[in-house]
Amino acid sequence: MLKFKFLLLALTKLLQRAVKRNPACARYIAGKELVFQMQTLDGMGRHFSIKNGMVSSTAGLTNQPQFTFTFKNAARGFAILSAKDSKGAFLAALHDEDLVLSGDFVEVMWFQGLTEFLQPASDPQH
Repeated sequence: MLKFKFLLLALTKLLQRAVKRNPACARYIAGKELVFQMQTLDGMGRHFSIKNGMVSSTAGLTNQPQFTFTFKNAARGFAILSAKDSKGAFLAALHDEDLVLSGDFVEVMWFQGLTEFLQPASDPQH
């Protein structure tokens, strides 16, 4: 449970760093207003806000997120979010119902685009 909570907090920090260090990421979120949350079935989670070119998050849930990622439990949430093959883990979790998405799927796809900025830069020589 604690690892899941820490990972959600770390996600906030990673997004904030990407916005600060990568002008393309800053442009990607410019003008965007979005509230979403990641939680477990038993209601533990964190909600995130993107507004005024900034990313923030708060422990706990919000009443009206634009979308929600609901993980079966904290252990599965941690495993899915920290997987090396994140896209594969994400798709497998949806198939196995370890993860349920609800809300505005257009915003989910936008968020997936944002997470691309968290990937390490590839080495152009290799």
